[in-house]
Amino acid sequence: MSASAGLDLAAIEQAREALRGVAIETPMEESRWLSALAGSPVLLKCENLQRTGSFKIRGAYLRMARLTDEERAHGVVAASAGNHAQGVALAARLLGIHARVYMPVGAPIPKENATRGYGAEVEFHGASVDEALAAARAYAADTGAVLVHPYDHRDIVLGQATCGLEILEQAPEVRTVVVPTGGGGLVAGIAAAVKLRRPDVHVVAVQAAGAAAYPASLAAGHPIAVEQMSTMADGIAVGLPGDVPFAAIREHVDEVVTVGEEALSRAVLSTLERAKLVLEPAGAAAVAALLDDPGRWEGPTVAVLSGGNIDPLLMMRVIRHGMASAGRYLGCTVRIPDAPGGLATLLAELAEAQANVLDVVHERTSASLHLDEVVVTLQLETRGPQHAEQVLARLRARGYAVA
Repeated sequence: MSASAGLDLAAIEQAREALRGVAIETPMEESRWLSALAGSPVLLKCENLQRTGSFKIRGAYLRMARLTDEERAHGVVAASAGNHAQGVALAARLLGIHARVYMPVGAPIPKENATRGYGAEVEFHGASVDEALAAARAYAADTGAVLVHPYDHRDIVLGQATCGLEILEQAPEVRTVVVPTGGGGLVAGIAAAVKLRRPDVHVVAVQAAGAAAYPASLAAGHPIAVEQMSTMADGIAVGLPGDVPFAAIREHVDEVVTVGEEALSRAVLSTLERAKLVLEPAGAAAVAALLDDPGRWEGPTVAVLSGGNIDPLLMMRVIRHGMASAGRYLGCTVRIPDAPGGLATLLAELAEAQANVLDVVHERTSASLHLDEVVVTLQLETRGPQHAEQVLARLRARGYAVA
């Protein structure tokens, strides 16, 4: 029996029965490219392929299915950057309950549209999930609606724990489980399920460095709010851990690590390219941790891909950022003769070097230029750092002054 708010195996098994036919058993795929980097098998638990595009339907449906008839009559209210919103909206539709969801201003448009598409009302409030949650609490107090918290409730955590049972069954040899972490509901549930059956398995929580409340909270022994947050991973940008997940994490999670924005964007891009899986930055946090330090943990390792609901505009920015981080973009300036054919000759050299020209800017007015010179500023797409060096070396070998 776990000391963490009654998160025992019997309760987790009951949660799985309640979710049968609602949440799907998501695939577990081996990642050859991550396995090669880590030096041991790495498997991907694809919760991005869950209904609504994230793990959230597990906890949301369980919480709402256990409401009384009187509670259902008053409806439910939730706060979310988008994934919990969609889980609540779908669960409400399946259960015939009215749902209202508060989202922070600037929440991704696809998540808003999907939430409305499932039938929930959407209101925007505040700049963060925590501020939206304050509005949801006020609405619940005014109307009697039941607050379906995104992570701080036993049934929410029990629902997410069913993912942990699947991990053990799909990857019985697992030695390490790495889980994206915001408020903590997912990693708390997975850790409880895993540790109660396999205490030898190492469980790692991964937070975005710009929104990491758990390291300081665990050090203090109680939840501590993060004063400022800044991360592209809106799904795990939570400023204050919940009491229920905090207790389970303190008991069952072995390690909390953080990842930066560069690692998150690289993980989104790499998983798209290599695994053909679409992830939002929060959903790629476990992969980011593995890319940061591939051999850090004993394998086989399961990386949980917690969500794939990414705004296409953000995806475009992340791809550009990830390609830059991977050395796929090269910026340089080249001096060329200010004569007919000068630019054409330079571009021909770049074509021979198989560098794709993204942008070209001429500069003719500079005190450092000779009368017969032009500076060309280039943005190039390359195959990576080695290719970029080859391009620069080729230009210098042809007599160009490159900076």
